[in-house]
Amino acid sequence: MTSRLITNIGELVTCDPSVGDGSALGILRDAAIVIDGGVVAWVGPAAAAPATDEVTDLEGRCVVPGFVDSHTHLVFAGERSAEFAARMAGEPYTGGGIATTVAATRAASTGQLRAAAAKRLAEMTASGTTTVEAKSGYGLTVADEVRLLELSRESTAETTFLGAHVVPQEYLRDRGAYVDLVAGEMLAACAPHARWIDVFCDQGAFDAEETRHILRAGIAAGLEPRLHGNQLAHGSGALVAAEFGAASVDHCNHLMDTDVAALACAGVVATLLPAADFCTRTPYPDARRLLDAGVTVALATDCNPGTSYVTSMPLVIALAVRELGLTPAEALWAATAGGAAALRRSDIGTLAVGSGADLAVLDAPSYVHLAYRPGAPLVVQTWQDGTRLSPPRGVR
Repeated sequence: MTSRLITNIGELVTCDPSVGDGSALGILRDAAIVIDGGVVAWVGPAAAAPATDEVTDLEGRCVVPGFVDSHTHLVFAGERSAEFAARMAGEPYTGGGIATTVAATRAASTGQLRAAAAKRLAEMTASGTTTVEAKSGYGLTVADEVRLLELSRESTAETTFLGAHVVPQEYLRDRGAYVDLVAGEMLAACAPHARWIDVFCDQGAFDAEETRHILRAGIAAGLEPRLHGNQLAHGSGALVAAEFGAASVDHCNHLMDTDVAALACAGVVATLLPAADFCTRTPYPDARRLLDAGVTVALATDCNPGTSYVTSMPLVIALAVRELGLTPAEALWAATAGGAAALRRSDIGTLAVGSGADLAVLDAPSYVHLAYRPGAPLVVQTWQDGTRLSPPRGVR
């Protein structure tokens, strides 16, 4: 295999506290990385770099680990801009618009769904994302949920069965039958195509007992649990996530002290989705409270057509710094190593020796510019497993 030296890195963020400045970000300056076989083989001062087959000179730019977007709804059809405009005019978000996307997704061809997902994934890649989790949940029939997961697996190994997104229109008068379908026939068909099982445990979605029933079935089928919870109101989502040792509970807008303590004790990651709060004009979660209690925090886009049609992790980082009270360092860690923790992965979200060679090159001297310059197209290269994915935009 061909080895490659990426050198003349002005600031290298490794998220490995054993190197560099010893901080959680493990920052090295005037640095270099050697990639061999798709993994990081060496990290250190550029002046001490070993010889390699090929060399890429970054001319003093900053390098960070590729972003880990651990909560997306990648595959769907249609859009809900009218719903967004209504919210901006004062209508509250209730979750009811999901049915609109379900109808559009069911009606779309597989080719249409694949092309739309590929376009979103290209946007994510161009903004520095190298790992994406993708949920089903916009089919809500056995065949459509399988179809969404099969399409998701074309792009990522981090696929999540979310048959318990909402109760579809045809089951509104018999929600128990739908819960049994999700935990039975639908799960059996979807489990071979998924790693995770997720439930929207919140006001107007699924209650605690329904959530427990579905999670137990999913775990018995070999899937790992994660949850949507505590987005629309205070409820049982965070406590159920702790009870089941879920990898992550996502949203976390409405938490009590008992919820925070339970997450910390169980080691459940709190994945915060500030773009969704921005797009729904709902109160932001208190990230500082979670961190002070010892809860691991991750950031993700929640890319979906109704509440967060966002593919940019740099935007999410900027929102987290401005609205969630995270420092730029904490926000970057949450978008990389934190996302990896939410997916129970140790091979991504860091640029330590042995990790996957997933990285984003910023046309900036420091990672702080991700929050300092919100909206600027700072990512000029994205590398995954040692291969450059995105157009170089002037960087050789």
